[in-house]
Amino acid sequence: MEYIVKTENLVYEYQVITDTDGAEAAETRAALAGVDLRVKQGEFIAVLGHNGSGKSTLAKQINCLLLPTSGQVWVKGISTADADKTWDIRSSVGMVFQNPDNQIIATIVEEDVAFGPENLGIAPADIRKRVDEALAMVGMSDYAASPPHYLSGGQKQRIAIAGILAMRPDVIVLDEPTAMLDPIGRREVMRVVKQLNQQEKITIIFITHFMDEAAQADRVFVMDDGKIVMTGPPADVFSQIDALKAIGLDVPHPAEIAHRLRGEGISLPGGILTIDELVEAVCALR
Repeated sequence: MEYIVKTENLVYEYQVITDTDGAEAAETRAALAGVDLRVKQGEFIAVLGHNGSGKSTLAKQINCLLLPTSGQVWVKGISTADADKTWDIRSSVGMVFQNPDNQIIATIVEEDVAFGPENLGIAPADIRKRVDEALAMVGMSDYAASPPHYLSGGQKQRIAIAGILAMRPDVIVLDEPTAMLDPIGRREVMRVVKQLNQQEKITIIFITHFMDEAAQADRVFVMDDGKIVMTGPPADVFSQIDALKAIGLDVPHPAEIAHRLRGEGISLPGGILTIDELVEAVCALR
């Protein structure tokens, strides 16, 4: 199996009812318009795009929450169009959404993490082991007996991730999981995501509008108007500053500063994404 997730000419259309001078009419719009995506086992990819670009719709296609109008989606070689395999796909692909309160359903942390494995019919002794391991992976073991509503936003999101981990997925799709968090919570979640990818070899599909988060991925996919318009390593994508700004996106601040310095005639290397890289490049000018 060359790719763990693959889409080919993926199209998703929906109906919008418009009202003009009291006359209603149905209009078809495309949220996805021919998306080709390839993700290898163990990759950490980021998907960028402004609101309405199709990012969340793509995420829901990978987990069978939505099905293609046309085109194909495969997960581990299984087509999402095969209704008999929907459970297998959802067992392989875990979803983490923007608001952790929408995923946490129990009144005690460890009970919430156990909910998924229980629905998979896992034996109680194995569930106990999975819950302990999942909480340890996200650094939340000390909160196993705590009520989730006492936790911070970042801690709640880590519990939501633990609930997915307890089901042992091959892929985790995170749909703007840090959008509602403060900077500390964002750092907590990013630390856990990178650890799961690097140490546990879980494939990560990370949808975000934060450029600094996307810069930490192996590859970046940029979406606009339902299409993938740019892809490549972060250093390559974020070097195309004018093209990104033309579709309403920004770039990491260090990349922007380096770009402006080059415009002033200062010779800096390409691919600068972090403050440390920028400082090192500037110091090397001495």
